[in-house]
Amino acid sequence: MCGIAGFIGRTRIDDARLEAAAASLAHRGPDAHGIRTFATPDGGFCALIHTRLSIIDLDARSNQPFQCGQKWLSYNGELYDYLEVRRRLEARGEQMATRSDTEVLIRAIDTLGWDALDSFEGMWAFAVYDEATGELTLCRDRFGEKPLFLMRAPEGLYFASEPKAIAALSGCALRPNLTHLSRFLVNGYKALNKGTDTAFADLVQLPSSGLLTVDASGAERERRYWTPRMAIESDMTYADAVAAARERLIRSVELRMRADVPLAFCMSGGVDSVSLISIAARELGHDVHGFTITNTDERYEEADMISAAVDALGVRHSEVNLSTDGFLYRLRAQIAEHDGPIATITYYAHRLLMKAIADAGYKISISGSAADELFTGYYDHHVAYLAEVSGDAPLHARSLAAWNEHIRPVVRNPYLSDPDLFVNDPGFRDHIYLGNDAFAARLVRPFAEPFAERDFDTSLLRTRMLNELFHESVPVILAEDDLNAMAVSIENRSPFLDRGLAELTWSIPTEHLVQDGRAKSVLRDAMRGIAPEAVLDNRRKVGFNAPLEDLLDLDDPEVRSELLSDSPVWDLVRRNDIAALLDRRNLPNSESKFLFSFLGTKMFLEHCETAAAGA
Repeated sequence: MCGIAGFIGRTRIDDARLEAAAASLAHRGPDAHGIRTFATPDGGFCALIHTRLSIIDLDARSNQPFQCGQKWLSYNGELYDYLEVRRRLEARGEQMATRSDTEVLIRAIDTLGWDALDSFEGMWAFAVYDEATGELTLCRDRFGEKPLFLMRAPEGLYFASEPKAIAALSGCALRPNLTHLSRFLVNGYKALNKGTDTAFADLVQLPSSGLLTVDASGAERERRYWTPRMAIESDMTYADAVAAARERLIRSVELRMRADVPLAFCMSGGVDSVSLISIAARELGHDVHGFTITNTDERYEEADMISAAVDALGVRHSEVNLSTDGFLYRLRAQIAEHDGPIATITYYAHRLLMKAIADAGYKISISGSAADELFTGYYDHHVAYLAEVSGDAPLHARSLAAWNEHIRPVVRNPYLSDPDLFVNDPGFRDHIYLGNDAFAARLVRPFAEPFAERDFDTSLLRTRMLNELFHESVPVILAEDDLNAMAVSIENRSPFLDRGLAELTWSIPTEHLVQDGRAKSVLRDAMRGIAPEAVLDNRRKVGFNAPLEDLLDLDDPEVRSELLSDSPVWDLVRRNDIAALLDRRNLPNSESKFLFSFLGTKMFLEHCETAAAGA
């Protein structure tokens, strides 16, 4: 895990700006940094910048930019199956000079061409410059785990792991994207990744599975090298699905534990993280250290399940208190780190967790991101499942009875309390942008953008899950996880984001996904005999969250003054409406989330204003 940046175009970037860009990414790679510049064959200019967080082969021989023949690589990520790819290359006569995955990656591309990408299992954003052709190729992993921002300017193309590096390279302050910020305030974080827009008007992100080649003249060729595809195996039994999921997940965890530095686990009381920890401890014999954020809000507290897992597995465990001290100061600093508002208060807490892991001496954290989107996990999945099986009367009757017993009593979203919601209206999506009309009314200028989704599959449930995985929930999780971890020089790994595991889940018949009102049924049963039964049989769905009022005393005059102080945000949001919101107490969850989104947007716009004044 590292930081990368660079440029290709007709203008030479001076050394001071190259060094400034590298310095802006030092937190992503504190162990080494390198800069390499090239005169392209047609008289243009290319620069590659790299800051290294040493994870595999810690020797300086693996520093970057890394050369292989006439190709140079600047790479952020990990090639988890690098040992297997290395053996295939050595069988072809290739000789390696390092033990790194970096060399394996560039040698595979140099030897096998871009088709080699199909065989890689990993997470990455990288740049390859070819001295022979003068072309720069940029690539991002299948699930978009690693970020890659682009800025197309008259002088050429800039790229970087974080926007601040592009600002340093270009020497220009970046302009906030007010439309995107309005989208966030009105429709929430699930609206942020429907396209390639970012918090800055000047920047876009390279899409996941994107491969972009550009020459010094600016001519571009872009394509996808992988497309997710549903391929249901209708004859797959439930037992087959469970066995295959067990095998694939164990292998995924094994691959993601390859490292030459110590690693830790993010630990909640849910089946996702406990499954990973259980595999590491019981199947792979690892001395697991789990880290947990403690929460006093009973709606989100999982202490009983965490204790059950710790006791059953005998793992080391550290708790991190959700601190209210210096909340506004910490949040403002985090927004500067992220170059944008924080999606939800969850990721404020997650930042504290990453610091605790770093302070304990670890350089890798392993998390359970994306299990909900692969195996089912949200309340609307239950309602969609009922619609999917409505044609099978006995199965539907059993599923409805289980839903009435186990799910209906805990659903807070008013739309999702109707089990026939998607039977009667398969296109209904208002539950996703809940309350957006009221939020839009607080803006100075009208903003309305209807919900849209990609048509991945004819199945309602699978279409929803794939949109969540690639365009709604998971992209936000990955972006926040990456920034929080890299701010303290930690690499974050997500074993559920494994190509083989994902493609397996896309082959499982839909009727297997929910059993007896239990989401993630296949995953739960795949972990029988590995993970503690208490966790596997726990039906309670808990996502870490906390009301803003738990962290911020809205009765404190200084807090109110801070929230209502002069700011460019008032060009976007009505100050009187925020003042009225601050006068209320015991805000419903949706209003608390809006207030946190407003606060992040306010701080971000103030950060941009300060940056522009200093440019």
